[in-house]
Amino acid sequence: MKGKHSKRSGRRGLSPSANGALVGLAVFGVAATTVHAADAPDDGSAAVAAVHTVPKPRKAAPVEREKDERSRVIERAKTWNPHSADRVPYSQTGYRDGYRRDCSGFVSMALRLPKPGPNTVGLTSSRYTERIKMSELKKGDLVMDAQGTNTTRHVVIFEKWADKEHTEYWAYEQRGRYGTDHRTRDYGLDPGSEYKAYRPVKLKDA
Repeated sequence: MKGKHSKRSGRRGLSPSANGALVGLAVFGVAATTVHAADAPDDGSAAVAAVHTVPKPRKAAPVEREKDERSRVIERAKTWNPHSADRVPYSQTGYRDGYRRDCSGFVSMALRLPKPGPNTVGLTSSRYTERIKMSELKKGDLVMDAQGTNTTRHVVIFEKWADKEHTEYWAYEQRGRYGTDHRTRDYGLDPGSEYKAYRPVKLKDA
């Protein structure tokens, strides 16, 4: 009597041949998945996300550029060394860098007007300035007395108010018998004063 040949069953009772087939399919499935992932097109979504996190550079505000132009007027006024031993002496006939060494020549230099610069009366021309209110004064504007003679007319460069009440302001000027100065003034603040406020045309939009 022949004995029964017992065959070992594979996983889940399957025969070795069936079990081998399942293992083969599993391996093929993993390989196919790997190939599919490798072949998947790069849609660039990661790069796009990275780009979106980079902040855009800010452009300089026009107001800052305009303030710089007014500041340059003051910086040029300082080159004549106001209120110091090296100040430029006053003169209606002498010159410094092509500009007269009087009040209007000094202002012309600070504003970079054509050399040697117009006189005080000439500065009131619409070619160079326009009238404004004293309360509207900004850095680089002018306060002028264009009446009288060449010994009484005068012009100063407004810098800033000296107090909250606006009773005085800091100004740069080229004054007689002294030269370039920087001090507080109240020209134009009294009712009926011959001094008037003017805005240089080149600072009109500043």
